[in-house]
Amino acid sequence: MFLFLFVSGCTNLQKKQTQNRLQHASSPYLKEHADNPVDWYEWGDEALAKAKQENKPLLISIGYASCHWCHVMERETFMDTAVARVMNESFVCIKVDREERPDLDNIYMHACQLLNKGEAGWPLNAFALPDGKPFFAGTYYTKETWLTLLQQISDSYKNKYSKVVLQANSLTYGIIDSDSLLFKNITTADRGNKAGYQAMFQTAIDQIDLVNGGLQGKQKFPTPSVWEFLLQYHYLTGDTTALKTATTTLEKMALGGLYDHLGGGFARYSTDSLWRVPHFEKMLYDNGQLISLYAHAYQLTNDEFYKTVFTETIDFIDRELTSPAGGFYSSLNAETDGDEGAFYAWNHDEFVKTTGKENAASIATYYHVQPEGNWEKKRNILYTTQRPATFAVSNKITISDFSSQLNKTRQALFAERNKRKKPAVDDKILTSWNAIMLKAYLDAFAATGNETYLQKATTNAEFLEKNMLGKDGRLLRSYKDGKASVDAFLDDYAWLASAYLKLYQVTFNKHWLMQAKLITDYSLGHFYDPSSGMFFYTATNAANLVVRKIDIQDHVIPSSNAVMAGVLYSLATFLSDSNYLNKSTRMLTVAAGKMNEQPAWYAQWCSLSGLMTYGTFEVAVMGSEAQTRNRELQKKYLPDCLFMGSTNEENLPLLQDKLPANKTIIYVCTNATCKLPVESVAKAWNQIKRN
Repeated sequence: MFLFLFVSGCTNLQKKQTQNRLQHASSPYLKEHADNPVDWYEWGDEALAKAKQENKPLLISIGYASCHWCHVMERETFMDTAVARVMNESFVCIKVDREERPDLDNIYMHACQLLNKGEAGWPLNAFALPDGKPFFAGTYYTKETWLTLLQQISDSYKNKYSKVVLQANSLTYGIIDSDSLLFKNITTADRGNKAGYQAMFQTAIDQIDLVNGGLQGKQKFPTPSVWEFLLQYHYLTGDTTALKTATTTLEKMALGGLYDHLGGGFARYSTDSLWRVPHFEKMLYDNGQLISLYAHAYQLTNDEFYKTVFTETIDFIDRELTSPAGGFYSSLNAETDGDEGAFYAWNHDEFVKTTGKENAASIATYYHVQPEGNWEKKRNILYTTQRPATFAVSNKITISDFSSQLNKTRQALFAERNKRKKPAVDDKILTSWNAIMLKAYLDAFAATGNETYLQKATTNAEFLEKNMLGKDGRLLRSYKDGKASVDAFLDDYAWLASAYLKLYQVTFNKHWLMQAKLITDYSLGHFYDPSSGMFFYTATNAANLVVRKIDIQDHVIPSSNAVMAGVLYSLATFLSDSNYLNKSTRMLTVAAGKMNEQPAWYAQWCSLSGLMTYGTFEVAVMGSEAQTRNRELQKKYLPDCLFMGSTNEENLPLLQDKLPANKTIIYVCTNATCKLPVESVAKAWNQIKRN
């Protein structure tokens, strides 16, 4: 039970520029606060020692570069000298980039959720004892409310210290207890239990908006792991409802304002239930996952609409978020000069002038552009509710004519939009997010055979290996201006190992398989918790944290433990290592109860459960044409297959005695027992076929 000591109120005064120590930070988000009059510190020994020495509470403000309300609070509050004076006198103020330090964000976000009945967001503003234990947390505050809150917290810390400590201890125990509850009432894992797998699907369906797509709610996030689970479920069981539900969501997202119809790529989430009004920041992790999702949908359905979506999204990544060195930048801001969505929205007259009067009427109707605007300030967000061909037929226009008209006007609108000031790029390069994008390029390559995608994936894999990966398997998380920093977290290890496994399966270059093993073994040595069977989010050498958290629930990025469990499962197959399999199975057992209760929030686990329930095929391709046959094989959606092979070496246990002379053979195996070897891809597909 938590004590609630603080409320809100008012004050004023205006800004004065200064330089603080954040000018030396690596994070672009922290650098944005370098001219604040607030005496900001980065998280670390210096700040914590100062708080202990002066017996001041910590004020920990957490945000990220593309967060609109983070920028609003920075401009209106942290640039104010009166506010800064109070903050500097009564607190040790720490600014945190949540993307660079998700470990800190996880702790203080959890505190905020416990205090506010699950409600939380960014900017996240937490207050803590000098040892880091939180005692209060909230989100965005106006300047007046913030000043009053600061005074109340300062007074409570000085005059009600015992109650503040009690609250800090209670809140910290609450965070610890929330994690420990995950490991109580462990049920039997669903391996081999088809009824359990099907029950998870039925429960998930109840949480989905079957008309408009997405999970039910007033706001909608893409949640790609949910739709990946549904595609897998359809593939394994033949259930058409699963496919229809997934494709409805994919279509609605790509037609709505969440998708950038001119430049490609998706915004972070929709503020409405119809996908029409986005929160405009574009994140690398969202777009990477969505490229993979739409590529898989294309492989499964051969629907060219999905191919258009993921290739346009890749074009956006190439154009806006790719560094010359081969890494991928983190995000595009939601706002330009303090105006959210200004880069993307159109007033009616500007739209008509750009499209030309002969095209304006039909294109405006298609994109729902209105003279009075379809959004705020009489501006229009481009969205549609029909595919171009459907719109053409319903409006008695020939499909070819409308397609030509649409392409022409899109090019004109894109060119005109590019004259505007562009949103700022957060150009730090994060290991886990890059690994998600690396896998996206590989999934796009598998679906299309476009060699450029494979080249870009390989370049990124080599960049991460050179700059982020040590010879012992240790990873760093963030790269900026030629320098890597910040010890990596579990998601970095899990996603990079997963991406390298995918790169091995595409290229049969064993180097990437062994790098995945190296990363995984380091994780087992430094993150694994034998008592729970799971991995901590932070390594054993993580300093100055009040809690080491264990992440098993999916958020906008799937659970790092779920991804790692999948890595262990795959490595067990590639290397014939039962130790990896035992650990993966135990992890699934621990997560099983939560999967059954809330499958939409544990979808990555549900997908692993599908593989363990129905089993995977080991597809070994051996011989001089192994790479060519492998690429042809993987053009289809085959979520239950692990691919391995070689042109000239029997370099894995499952490849022993399988290299033929003067031909190429495909072996389809289950649990190391192989079916009759075949030479044609079509025959191999028949052996793999589920339904």
